[in-house]
Amino acid sequence: MRDAFTNTLYELAKKNERIMALVGDVGTIVFDKFRENFPNRFFNMGIAEANMITVAAGLASQGFIPFTYAIAPHITMRPYEQIKNDVCLNNTNVKIVSVGAGLHYSNQGPTHHAIEDFAVLKVLPNMTIFSPCSPFESREVTIAASEITGPVYIRIGRATDTKVEYEFKVGKGVELLPGDDAAIITTGAMVYDSYMAAKELKKEEISVRVINIHTIKPIDRKIISKAARDTGVILTVEEHHIIGGLGDSVASVILENGVCKSIKFKRMGIDDVFCSYNGTYQDIKEHYGLTKKHIIKQLKEIYNSRRNKNG
Repeated sequence: MRDAFTNTLYELAKKNERIMALVGDVGTIVFDKFRENFPNRFFNMGIAEANMITVAAGLASQGFIPFTYAIAPHITMRPYEQIKNDVCLNNTNVKIVSVGAGLHYSNQGPTHHAIEDFAVLKVLPNMTIFSPCSPFESREVTIAASEITGPVYIRIGRATDTKVEYEFKVGKGVELLPGDDAAIITTGAMVYDSYMAAKELKKEEISVRVINIHTIKPIDRKIISKAARDTGVILTVEEHHIIGGLGDSVASVILENGVCKSIKFKRMGIDDVFCSYNGTYQDIKEHYGLTKKHIIKQLKEIYNSRRNKNG
């Protein structure tokens, strides 16, 4: 997904002289082509993310379209005040791109995990938030970000491609698999695991709808409400704290749209802890219950609970 982003940004920069890249002294090798061809539009800002965001806001005020790029926790938490005041308060045309989001930097511990970024950025007015799940989506959200006038956050983590392509629209969720018994609403790195879990459950004659929410804000209220009404069983899955994440947004939509009666609802994510477990990316997902088998287990529990209740 990272390469899809940088390649797309390069192609956009060839067509639009206002597009610039500012990086926080990380992964600059992937910007070699950009730097070589557009030397006056590439800046390595060093390990000074707050300054990078403020500089980007200044550039945007002069008509440029700056894309800022750094490790996810560093580009969201360190410069949060600048994102709030310099970017969102002034509705500045700055694009914030995080690499290694979620639990990507698994064995480097909580300081390098980004599992609260949805929560802290959702509350900021004017902010659009994208959470792509594949190289295809990474390309599409980069194009969309360049066309939006205002703050945009793009969350790039690990992902395994589902090979599903579609007509991308900002704020419109995507039904990857049809299903009437239950629905998994997911995003980013967890889309593939959810997709494969639903395919496995189909063998047990449980029909599971899989909905990919690539735009966290603004969220697609229509597709969520329809899934709740059609299935009565909703499981949200995300590589983020369950507090303040996608699951909370989905729950709010269901409640506010009056479709919560008799619905079985469960959030899957990191449950109010720092991920201090040391291991590989797959190890940490296993430890905190974010794998295909855990999704299957949770889905079957809430599905059977509703079925038993309804007789």
